[in-house]
Amino acid sequence: MSEPAAKSDAGAEIGRLYSVARGIGRPAMKLLWKVKAIGLEHVPATGPAIVCPNHISFLDSPFLMWTLPRRLTFVGKAEYLDSWKTKYLFPAVGMIPLDRSGGEASKQALELARQVLERGELFGIYPEGTRSRSGKLHKGHTGAARLSMETGTPIIPVGVRGTDQIQPPEAKLPRLFKDCELRFGRPILPSKYGDRATDRLALREMTDELMYEIRELSGQEYVDTYATKKPDAGIPAETAVVAGSAAGAS
Repeated sequence: MSEPAAKSDAGAEIGRLYSVARGIGRPAMKLLWKVKAIGLEHVPATGPAIVCPNHISFLDSPFLMWTLPRRLTFVGKAEYLDSWKTKYLFPAVGMIPLDRSGGEASKQALELARQVLERGELFGIYPEGTRSRSGKLHKGHTGAARLSMETGTPIIPVGVRGTDQIQPPEAKLPRLFKDCELRFGRPILPSKYGDRATDRLALREMTDELMYEIRELSGQEYVDTYATKKPDAGIPAETAVVAGSAAGAS
């Protein structure tokens, strides 16, 4: 039986084709690439978790979706809805559109993210906020830490390796029959930081711990600068990009 789709306040179904996309994509991935998953035992079999990978390729999102044994919901930039090619497809496979200009549209995306976690499902965020063009790991935004503390949900750090050799950030098409790895780390528990969801220092401490774990898993060089143009302030910067389907962030 297919999993129920989430619905936005506007009534549009989110994820109604998730099972179809997974059913087609997973066998194709196994046929065309060798994707090695390490540490999947750290992903809880039930209950909510926030999946936080580094981001080096458009393929990070679909590979995560097709590798994880459970459904993964995510947000992606609302600009994807401007193109007829992705306007209906990306939400249908599970993308929650995020208007990064802020305001009520951004708050709605954040509320839908909380609903996903409250339902006991997996929700993914790229803490860097966008793909790394240099291949280095950038400073993380605090959106994942905020969601974790507000909902009491553990964060699963993920180190993605080799997807940038399959499809580099500027490439239009992937290269076939190459290898990559998805390394899942031990959960980071919000209880370690107490009831401090409004404490900016606590949010930064938890985010820095997350980025350290991702660095250990991905093997990347870390640089203490943001990959996004805007600093770590406000909802759009914190929740800019989330993992989970064929909709990789820009």
